[in-house]
Amino acid sequence: MRGLEKVTNRFVELDRRITTISPKVLTQRLRQLERDGLVVRTFHPGVPRRVKYEISDLGRSLAPLFATLAEWSVNLDKVEQARQAYDASNRKLPPPK
Repeated sequence: MRGLEKVTNRFVELDRRITTISPKVLTQRLRQLERDGLVVRTFHPGVPRRVKYEISDLGRSLAPLFATLAEWSVNLDKVEQARQAYDASNRKLPPPK
């Protein structure tokens, strides 16, 4: 739910800030979060049409979990080292049949 920290965000704002996924995938993820009750979507008809998203109270209840994950993320280098060590040690094995 990164990118939704602000109270209300228009889709175009989120699309500009979250550059690691396509607009199509962003739409799919936002709809999934809406379905799960973590995000509230508000459609404003008119020209231009506007769609706004905000984190629901249920979504905000996840903040402590995300804070803990952010703190833990200092270990990602160790995870990468473990992967490389694993891959290096398993190169000697024949491929599974």
